[in-house]
Amino acid sequence: MRRTLMKYFGLANIVVLMLLAARAFTSAEALAQATNRSSAVYNSQATTQAVRPLPTELTTRVAQDDLSDRLVELTPEERVAVQLYALRNKSVVNVSTVETRANLFFEQTSEGCGSGIVLNKEGVVLTNFHVVENASKVDVTLFNGETYAAKLIGVDPNTDVALVKIDAESDELFPVDFGDSSKLLVGQTVYAIGNPFGLERTMTKGIISNVNRSISSPNQYRQIKGVIQVDAAINPGNSGGALFDTSARMIGMNTAIASRVGENSGVGFAVPVNTIQRIVAILLEKGEVVRGNAGIVQVHETEDGLIPALIDEGGAADQAGLRGGKLVIMRRNVNGRTYESHSFKSPKEGFDLINAVNGQPVKTGEDFITAVEEHAPGETIELTVTRQGQVIQLPIVLN
Repeated sequence: MRRTLMKYFGLANIVVLMLLAARAFTSAEALAQATNRSSAVYNSQATTQAVRPLPTELTTRVAQDDLSDRLVELTPEERVAVQLYALRNKSVVNVSTVETRANLFFEQTSEGCGSGIVLNKEGVVLTNFHVVENASKVDVTLFNGETYAAKLIGVDPNTDVALVKIDAESDELFPVDFGDSSKLLVGQTVYAIGNPFGLERTMTKGIISNVNRSISSPNQYRQIKGVIQVDAAINPGNSGGALFDTSARMIGMNTAIASRVGENSGVGFAVPVNTIQRIVAILLEKGEVVRGNAGIVQVHETEDGLIPALIDEGGAADQAGLRGGKLVIMRRNVNGRTYESHSFKSPKEGFDLINAVNGQPVKTGEDFITAVEEHAPGETIELTVTRQGQVIQLPIVLN
């Protein structure tokens, strides 16, 4: 009986397999026809779709890498991504750091890893300040695996920008081209290249999900303005890497992510290239960014304006006549020792209210700081101030 059943089951299985094979053949033929139809539709759309190719001078350089034959088989979108990576991956480097901390008993050493961007043939590399902050040793590894000791030549914690320099041969260095971050649009395709988790020159793709964001800078009480928000995957190690548009122009430097777990959650941020270009020019010329100081230490935000709660006595704002609170320091000598006592002094005529800087409304302390620090020492800014119900213009020469 068992053999008979097995025989019947065996015959049944053969019949089922024959039916499935016939059906699979029919399905495969139908799928092939459907695929051909969909490909035809895609190709017809591709010919009319506005897919922006890389500039001619760039594609010519990419073709030299013997990609032309393989590019023919790709879609227009794929070609842009492949050509962009072939052109720009050598512009992004690995930045490794060593930080040594000494205590009473022994030294602690920790290592870090980030990304960097080649700026010129002289070996200047751009990265984030937080990547090299407190580092006792910085090394830069190029696309070819060559590693060079890097020298820190300038930092700006306010914008999370740092510059290092390496002594590499010029033919090993492939500088980026800057774009214009003021013209970016939400929804625009972008590509991030960096070294997430130490995986060198990794490229991810996404879109600009918003612009003009503000994020905290490494410098306490400061924020980076005009930041680009993207959904391209950015993870630890991407900091200091480049963000490109579809024309292979650098439009930002990847800096931070918004995440509860410390890894990519689809929200990343990049410092805009226009900010970077301005800061880099100053660092290369002077080695540091010196910002104007209005002598206003603290403001309180109200619906009617900013109250100058504390200003430096004898500072720029005080000399200009701004009415704000002052910290009075009294010193006295007792038995050869100097003692200090502090007291707060309010203006007798009442506090001024700051409404604008150079005609631009300021509603928060950060707005005010940003507006002032766009100017250098010695420059004059004009505050729009409400004083006892009257609006006046108050010029201040920055220190």
